[in-house]
Amino acid sequence: MIQATGVILAGGKSVRMGTDKAFLKVGPQGMLEHIAGEFKKVFAEVLISGGDPETGRNLGLRVINDLIEGKGPLCGVHAALHEAQHDKILVVACDMPFVTAKLACFMMRQVEGYDVAVPSHGIYLQPLFAAYSRSCLPVIEESLAANKYKIDGFFPRVRVNYVNMENYCSHIDIETLFFNINTPVDLHKAREMADKKITN
Repeated sequence: MIQATGVILAGGKSVRMGTDKAFLKVGPQGMLEHIAGEFKKVFAEVLISGGDPETGRNLGLRVINDLIEGKGPLCGVHAALHEAQHDKILVVACDMPFVTAKLACFMMRQVEGYDVAVPSHGIYLQPLFAAYSRSCLPVIEESLAANKYKIDGFFPRVRVNYVNMENYCSHIDIETLFFNINTPVDLHKAREMADKKITN
């Protein structure tokens, strides 16, 4: 068991989807339930950032609220770093249905000696599947006070391990691992991808 906290960001408004994404099923489980199950395999503590407290009770998890409301996922990271029992957290958006416990363990190893470990894939970063240390809090709070809400906007001011996933995970399908669902079209595609994984 890793002495760190897994955090599921579930506070988004799901505007493009038109319904709460966290409960949509990709495979046999809702996305939030799947991620919670994977995180429980490896983390000493698992939190849900945002969402309905009843959902947390059903999953046996604590739900935390943003301390600074309505400013996007950086506020969820900020609240989680305040509320977590451990100095290091792994944050994942609730709309990433192919997250695995193995990948969570891998990312926590990458944050040792850094303030942040974030996957990179080509020119893209994945700050919503990244590890953060409590040492980031002062810089995050300065960003929020300055109305700077871009989640990776504070990265130049801390020690970041940009983890090139092509180098470390050449044997896995990175496009699938980091697939996230924003629209009904994305949901349909994710269900097709899940069906292929089951039948292969």
